[in-house]
Amino acid sequence: MTTVKTSSKSGALAGATVALALLTAMNFVNYLDRYILPAVQEQVKGEFRLSDDQIGSLTLWFFVAYVMSSPITGWLGDRFPRKPMIVVAALGIAAMNFFTASVHDYMSLNIRHAALGIGEASFGIFAPALLADYYADDQRNTVLTIFNIAIPVGAALGYLAGGTISAHHGWRMAFIASAIPGAIIGLLILFFMKEPQRAEKKDDSARVEKGTVLSLLKNGAYLSSILGYAAVTFSLGGISWWMPSFLQRVDGRSVEAAGTIMGGITVVCGLGGTVVGGILAQRWSKKTGKALYFVPALGAGLALPPAMLCFFGPKNLTLPALGLAVFIIFLGTGPVNAATLNAVPANLRATAMAGQLFAIHVLGDAFSPKLIGIISDHSNLRVGLGATLITMLLAAIIFTFGARFAPALTHKLDAPAAA
Repeated sequence: MTTVKTSSKSGALAGATVALALLTAMNFVNYLDRYILPAVQEQVKGEFRLSDDQIGSLTLWFFVAYVMSSPITGWLGDRFPRKPMIVVAALGIAAMNFFTASVHDYMSLNIRHAALGIGEASFGIFAPALLADYYADDQRNTVLTIFNIAIPVGAALGYLAGGTISAHHGWRMAFIASAIPGAIIGLLILFFMKEPQRAEKKDDSARVEKGTVLSLLKNGAYLSSILGYAAVTFSLGGISWWMPSFLQRVDGRSVEAAGTIMGGITVVCGLGGTVVGGILAQRWSKKTGKALYFVPALGAGLALPPAMLCFFGPKNLTLPALGLAVFIIFLGTGPVNAATLNAVPANLRATAMAGQLFAIHVLGDAFSPKLIGIISDHSNLRVGLGATLITMLLAAIIFTFGARFAPALTHKLDAPAAA
């Protein structure tokens, strides 16, 4: 019996590790895809003769599709196996990037970008919920920190690949190149990742149908997590979208140099902030579950001074201030996602993640690039980016207030480890 139990635990650990590795790799590709466009948007703007408002609208339609599909994908994720849906999403994302080669007008680019949003929304809901079924709630901060390391690394490579490839081969080729790794990882997930079992009671589906929306709207820990994250996402989304243009227009950098600079700052400072924030929250969580809220609050609040210096200070301080702001704001990336999942029961995780994605994009980066573009058209890009300072402060307030609702952490795994 002991041998059987040991073998079962070993197999469960291996299955969890494979799932974490493959889903983190796919998350990396997601953000690589997303940040190619900001790197090449000055070329796109010139070719299609667009205003900053129209450039900002590209990300708006991406997130319109993203958030409209999230309730459906959340419903599916709480009722059906997530692995096949993740595979379909991964291959769909790759297909949309290949399609970019045939885009020759602004409307087609909008349609392509919106379709990409559906695939990314599906993956963004299914993957964290699946990982939560492999790991106990006191492990999820570490696991989701690893999973979200892909954000700065993927974004950095998106900036680097977009700037470098577009400078030598045109902006369309950058999207084609990004499609290949996504297709490969999608197939690896199909053949090597297992679907974890979920702790489901016979009345689970009924409770999901009748109680989901009401229970989440009354859940202070959940609401504080997603609303604080939405405010951070407004700031981070707007900055990441417009900073390559800022470096080209204000600092006089080339498209390749701006992509390289943004890539370097994002991977070093964003990755560093994500790792440090995850470690800080993990150690702090041994004393209180409120740490999953306090760390994002510190990240949003302390990022304000360097961000202000980056936008409005002298040119020789632009890059150091940007690097410091990125490092600090990324401190909360892993903890805030762990806070969201820990705030809800197992049978509501996919729905909860759908609600989070809906909130952070509808209230966050769906509109911030467009709003910044409108302000830039009527004033300048410095003033436009200054709008993100307000939401950083708001995020710090929401997370600090929300810490009072944080549930205690346990070592219990509320679902069987492997299927």
